[in-house]
Amino acid sequence: MKRFLTPLFLVAVVSALLAGCKGCGGDPGGTDSNRVAKGKVKYGGVFRMNEVEDFRSLYPLNVIDQPSMHIAQQIYEGLVKLDQKTLIATPCLASSWEVLDSATRFVFHLRGNVKFHDNPCFADGKGKTMTAKDVKYCFDRLCTYDEKGTNQQFLLTFKDRVAGANEHYEASRTKKQTAGGVSGVKVVNDTTLEIQLLNPFAAFLSVLSMPGCWIYPEEAHKAYGEDMRIKCVGTGPFILKNAKEGEVVILEYNPVYWDFDSEGNRLPYLDGVRCEFIKDRHSELLAFKSGKLEMMFRLPVEMVSEIMGDTLEAKAGATNWDLQSVTGMSLTFYGFQHLNKPFDNPKLRQAMNYAIDRNKIAVNVLQGDAMSADYGVVPPSIAGYDYKSIKGYTYDVEMAKKLLAEAGFAGGKGLPPISLSINNGGNDRNLKVAEAVKNMLKENLGVEVTIDPLPLSQQLQALQTGKSNYFKVSWSADYPDPETFLTLFYGKHVPATMDEPSYTNTTRYQSARFDSLFEASLREANPARRLELYRMADQAMMDDAAIMPIYYEINDRLVQKYVRGLDINPMEYRDLSRVWLDIEDKTKTPAEAEKK
Repeated sequence: MKRFLTPLFLVAVVSALLAGCKGCGGDPGGTDSNRVAKGKVKYGGVFRMNEVEDFRSLYPLNVIDQPSMHIAQQIYEGLVKLDQKTLIATPCLASSWEVLDSATRFVFHLRGNVKFHDNPCFADGKGKTMTAKDVKYCFDRLCTYDEKGTNQQFLLTFKDRVAGANEHYEASRTKKQTAGGVSGVKVVNDTTLEIQLLNPFAAFLSVLSMPGCWIYPEEAHKAYGEDMRIKCVGTGPFILKNAKEGEVVILEYNPVYWDFDSEGNRLPYLDGVRCEFIKDRHSELLAFKSGKLEMMFRLPVEMVSEIMGDTLEAKAGATNWDLQSVTGMSLTFYGFQHLNKPFDNPKLRQAMNYAIDRNKIAVNVLQGDAMSADYGVVPPSIAGYDYKSIKGYTYDVEMAKKLLAEAGFAGGKGLPPISLSINNGGNDRNLKVAEAVKNMLKENLGVEVTIDPLPLSQQLQALQTGKSNYFKVSWSADYPDPETFLTLFYGKHVPATMDEPSYTNTTRYQSARFDSLFEASLREANPARRLELYRMADQAMMDDAAIMPIYYEINDRLVQKYVRGLDINPMEYRDLSRVWLDIEDKTKTPAEAEKK
């Protein structure tokens, strides 16, 4: 029997877990009194956040969901990282680089002062200095096949991009090894690494910020193997102290982190980060309003109006939080399993698309907290992309009925049972949208749909293995480029048989036209022409009704007024290394400190 924990009980559990964590008390207190900051910033305090879904894995090659991402990106780093405000790729473990040979060769100069977190995987328990050999090891691992499915990043990162990556991956499938690992990744010396691309790719630096390109030591992989999903050894600003799955994750500040601010203060400012897993949105909101969380991401649908009213008061100084909002770089869609009946029928897919009133879902069901996905797969927040030129699916019941009849299922007759698989986290939003779609399909087409809510990990496994024919997906950009959305439908990501999981192209959509346009875009060096090829590929899959787009996300956050340095962005990319709490007395809770 599943045990549900109330927020009050969670607080008690967390307090016990934190007893042995330096600087990570149960409130934003527990400050390490030895750290004194220069300038206006303040050291100390714990940033408390929440995820309504459990994390799947914190192992870099297996991070594909937002809860895992939000935690692991505080622990691990890559050669570059994204600027939290602009999403531009900036130096991280590499202090600089050169782009040579018509943008096909990158030479990275690594920092010499980066140490891995202290961990028993090292002989003396002390974190060693990171070198180019560690980066080479991780990139070779990224291009290694794993029959257990723990490497889900290769297809999204180095495949078809880095010289020798495909060959190394295919050799590893047959238990063979390629001499020297991936040929396009070369160690020049301890602080210099070279990467050779097959073709120029404008977004390659941003790709290097993805989880698959995060760096960890060989010692950790050999010591922990699959257990790296909860045993983390990175170089980041925070160290994993405790992971009690489904309840709490505790991160402690890294006392020897390599980065400093402009005043010479060693980062991070915070003593720690605490992530809870309160599944109920209303309980999460209560915890936030009572000062037990520093931030709440996304709002309970039925309380949007109330919260917006509170936010107007907040602007007048009447409440203790602010609202941050931005059009998200993410799309929620319902996927069809193309290799299974009945969704191998394009007219059925088109009919179902025309039968959905997306604007009603965005305005009435989601209370305006989303944009109807009337265009293509790529959301409007991608700079320079002409998303409005994509012809999507308007609400047209007569056209839907006509196409359904042409598909051979007039009035819904003859259709096998259809089950819509959704993840049951964020319970208000996912279920309400699913019920609206179910009712529209029934009312407009006579198509019966049942809803099958599953925990996120189970739902992902079902759609990746082809056991779900009709399923909900929310995809957020891995980096700010249309490719990160369109790659989900690239035919060459589909395995040869249904017996193999399809980790990236979960719909198993295959189209010669789409693939040719997508491949041409990857080879195109001219930015404007490249965006046009992306747009043409987007239109090709819309013509095929490859999926049912539902809405583009709007990212909302409630943030306590004393939080500094937490810029919002369309990707919900979080860098907590420069976040600080503007409270004088951190021995008290924030609410108590502000009243003083």
